[in-house]
Amino acid sequence: MFYEILKRRRSIRKFQDREIEDNQIELLLKAALLSPSSRGIRPWEFIMIEDAKTLETLAGSKPHGAGFLKGAAVGIAIIAETSKSDVWVEDTSIAAAILLLMAEELGMGACWCQIRNRKYDEKSSASDFVRKTLQIPDKYEVEAIIGIGYPDEQKRPYVDQDLLYDKVHQGIFGRKRYEA
Repeated sequence: MFYEILKRRRSIRKFQDREIEDNQIELLLKAALLSPSSRGIRPWEFIMIEDAKTLETLAGSKPHGAGFLKGAAVGIAIIAETSKSDVWVEDTSIAAAILLLMAEELGMGACWCQIRNRKYDEKSSASDFVRKTLQIPDKYEVEAIIGIGYPDEQKRPYVDQDLLYDKVHQGIFGRKRYEA
């Protein structure tokens, strides 16, 4: 059941030293390509990264929050030709979420590495660094890289008590649907 997948899915940043089978990679990519987009424009494109040295380089794309890519079996960079759609950020984000959920369904772990609007250093952006590393033309923007592999850490699934029910309003803001 989809709800069970949502409860199990956690950000995994430690991976086993184990390759992902080709048929599993194909399912991940098909899931990404099935991602919905505004008006069916599909401005997203995906770069499949399996080379360990490239993943290690990408792990240095920003000062914090990318190091886990070094241990991932694969990374999938999600990029978009920004002139194709004014909602490319939303479309690429949906594709990233689909990848995270598909990885969980396949028994893998995954984590989102935000690239857009992040700095590599004081002078350049993480997106510029990734574009250079992956030879991406300038007309594309990099939203994120999803690191995927078989988990080498265990995190407990969410339970109903973890849900932030106070964030749900009924009809108008401030009218809580759930009592504390």
